Amino acid sequence: MGATFEDTFREGVAAYRIGDYAASVKAFQQSTRQQLASGTLRNLGNAEWKLGRAGPAILAWERALWLDPFHEQARMDLRFGRKTAQLETPELSWYEVISTWLPANWWAWIAGASLWLAVALVMLPGILRLRKTTWHQAVAAFCLMVFLLSVPAYAGLHTRSRIGFVLQPDTPLRLTPTLEAQSVTRLASGEPARLVRTRGDYVLIRTNHTLGWVGRGEFALACAPSKP
Repeated sequence: MGATFEDTFREGVAAYRIGDYAASVKAFQQSTRQQLASGTLRNLGNAEWKLGRAGPAILAWERALWLDPFHEQARMDLRFGRKTAQLETPELSWYEVISTWLPANWWAWIAGASLWLAVALVMLPGILRLRKTTWHQAVAAFCLMVFLLSVPAYAGLHTRSRIGFVLQPDTPLRLTPTLEAQSVTRLASGEPARLVRTRGDYVLIRTNHTLGWVGRGEFALACAPSKP
């Protein structure tokens, strides 16, 4: 019988406590394959950080917050890691900022529920031949306001899902998707960028300052499931 999520998680915690961070990373990675959870990702980030791997640590913390924006410990770890490594934060538009307020899967439910409730409060009194009261109109207006707020937030989720992070230190940003291409600049491990498109073994990314190609294994999206 294989190890359960609880078994591998406990292995990761035990290895972390005795300073075997490589074993801790391996155990937490297995845990995330079994069950994706923000707490496990936060611990994975801490173990990666102890090994001096800023990129994978930043990625794990960002994934923890993607799943649970209320995870304050992961937010503090991420803030500390960026400050220590002198890394920039991703540049977000206003609707992407709104999308970070709640867990990603909440926005679709909020949009659907608020819209249908607003429609029901407007239409049902007439259909059922009931007198439309002031509170009907007030609640309908509030639901419509929530719907109008959730739509840009939902759009922000889609654009924010293309944000990822450089995994390797001193990663060359190439002009073309070839190994022999001229390097535009060098990227630090943990630097944020947006995925533009993919071609073969390379991805075109846009950092806060420039555009170029990196290898697929040198970049990972924050919204994707954690993979070793």
